Amino acid sequence: MHMKIGIVGAGAVGSTAAFALINQGIGSEIVLVDHNAALSEAQHLDLLHATPYCHPLRVRCGGFGDLQDCALVILAAGVSQAPGETRLQLLARNAAVFRSIVPPIVQAAPGAILLVATNPLDIMTHVAMRLSGLPPGRVIGTGTLLDSARFRALLAERLGVAALSVHAQVLGEHGDSEVLVWSGAQVAGLPLQRFAALQGVRLDDTAMAEIDADVRGAAYRIIEGKGATCYGIAAALAMLARCVLFDEKRVLTVSSHWHDIDGVPDVTLSMPVQVGADGGAFHVPPALSETEQLALAASARVIRDALAALGY
Repeated sequence: MHMKIGIVGAGAVGSTAAFALINQGIGSEIVLVDHNAALSEAQHLDLLHATPYCHPLRVRCGGFGDLQDCALVILAAGVSQAPGETRLQLLARNAAVFRSIVPPIVQAAPGAILLVATNPLDIMTHVAMRLSGLPPGRVIGTGTLLDSARFRALLAERLGVAALSVHAQVLGEHGDSEVLVWSGAQVAGLPLQRFAALQGVRLDDTAMAEIDADVRGAAYRIIEGKGATCYGIAAALAMLARCVLFDEKRVLTVSSHWHDIDGVPDVTLSMPVQVGADGGAFHVPPALSETEQLALAASARVIRDALAALGY
């Protein structure tokens, strides 16, 4: 089966995502597109040289026209925040980048699912949806997948269990207002606190506050030390690509458009969504505590205010 994936933006995130796809054998062909042709050519060659030791995917670089027949296009293009620049100014600059790339992507690959990885993630996913003219379910963002992975990894470390056995979600904004859903967290089918008690591990308010802070602060610590996050998000992108290409229908916390979140209209943020060949068309309203529901509404307002300031 021919499963062609486009990656627009060949920087740290885009190139690492391509490497994750090659390592896992996801797709049959990868096309890198970047405004810096020398960069995309260099990344293409470096990735090509990995294929003899990974999976025999075809890797090449090109322009927007080379995205024709892509089943999935990953949007990893954007600019970084400059010294002294406000968040809204950064948003405006990245919205301008998307205005230049989304229309030619859709023109070349009108049947593709668009997968957004550019920050600020929820806002850029909303912008991409509006610019593309595609049905909302066909434009999704990585959202809080990475935050949920951090939450699960930290709980697993605290409890001495494999992260694969921990089921916990982060919802809302992929950012400071995100909501850790403690009330629904489970380990091996047991409520979190019950499993912790069986392990003799105390998860009191102090321990939970430490985990919460570590989840929210992870990106800042990584960026301070190495300049960018790439491995975690690349793994999330590869997993989402597999869900789309193989129609896995996994329920994941991806960023998608919602008509209303507790009175906040027309907003894009992370909630549980079933992801498959049609993108993220089926929404799964989560069961939340009253405190978590209020926090989710507040997170939605943060995103809606930023969108309104941008004119969306």
